[in-house]
Parts: sequence; C-alpha cells; structure tokens
Amino acid sequence: MKTKILSIIILMALSLSSFKTAENPKRIVFFGDSITQAGVGKTGYITKMAEMLGTMGLASKYELIGAGIGGNKIYDLYLRHEEDVLAKNPNIVIIYVGINDVWHKTSSRTGTDADKFERFYNALINRLQKANIQVVICTPTVIGEKFDATNENDGDLNAYSNIIRKIATDNQCKLIDLRKTFLSFEEKNNIENKASGILTTDRVHLNEAGNQFLAETMWETIKTL
Repeated sequence: MKTKILSIIILMALSLSSFKTAENPKRIVFFGDSITQAGVGKTGYITKMAEMLGTMGLASKYELIGAGIGGNKIYDLYLRHEEDVLAKNPNIVIIYVGINDVWHKTSSRTGTDADKFERFYNALINRLQKANIQVVICTPTVIGEKFDATNENDGDLNAYSNIIRKIATDNQCKLIDLRKTFLSFEEKNNIENKASGILTTDRVHLNEAGNQFLAETMWETIKTL
C-alpha cells in the first residue's frame, strides 16, 4: 500500500513539474540592431530558431522576443534597455551589437569610439545583471565577407571583438563569438573570396543561409543555459 501511494506521489510530482515547465518557459530577449530587427521576419534568425525548437519538441520551453532597431549602437541599447528589456522581465538577454559602432565610423562618421563602446557596454550589463537577468553577449559578425582580412572594417571589427571578449570575462557573461565563427565559415565556404552573397545580402545583413547559420550558432550556447 505504501509503495502504491509513493508511486502516485512521484507521478503527481512529475506531472506538476512538466506542467510548470510548459507554463513557465525561459523568456529570451534578443537585443540588437537591424539584423535582430529582421530576425523576427519570415526568414530571420529568431524565426529560424523558433522553427528549430519546434522540430526538437522544445517550443513550449522557450519564449523568444526580438528587440532590434535598425541603426542602433551600444549607447542606443543602453538608452532603451528599461522599456525594451527590463519591462519584458526576461530570464536571458542576448546582446548582439557592434556592427554599426564600427561601420558608421567609415560610412557616416557617427561610429562609437572604443573607450565609449566599452563603458556603455559595461554599464548596460551592470543594469541587466542587477535585475537578475542572465546576460549573453556576442562579438559582431562581418562588414564584408572576404576572409583574407581585406574588408575595409576588418581591423576595427577585430579590435571591438577583443573588447567584447574582455567584457565577457570581466562581467562573467557567456560569450557567443560570432566573429570567430563567421570568419571560419567564410574561409571554408567562400571559395571565390566574395564580399557578399555567402551569408549576407549586402556585406552586413544576413540572407536566409546566414540567418540559419546564426540561429544554429546561437543555439549551441543557449541550449546550455
């Protein structure tokens, strides 16, 4: 009799546990610029990740929220983090920013100096961590897909990626090293050393293959959280 009662209690506990997981998915905010803004589109990386979760039977365990605005730099994210992140009460935030901070230095002379970039990034992480949000940060991908370091902005992209790697260590954040991963992909797959058309449409914004690759790359870290 005692064994039967114990079995019933265990089954009830397992059922309640499953119900709690389904009703309380991990809420993830993807915080960034135009790439993230497009991420919720039909072939965007957030949409691709949601499709992957569905295929794996994990759709009920995660809630994916896009919070990207075109042209944003690190200080734009800091200025809107209360409304676009804190107000959504996420468990996890994925910060993917830095391309405009670098790109706009040469395209419009409105980029972000390295020291300001680091200060704003640290300040943003500090505010999110104080709210008990797990912060994951990403290095920027590409501004031009040539793999031989001949893209105009490669030097700054590498320098700002190093800053982000340092920020991750200093703040004990998980790092998704997109810069490293994308360059490795280009070296293996961009045989003609094209400036675009492999993972991007215009050297920066992702095509469908790029969005799929980004979703898969991010998922490798997200699934461990």
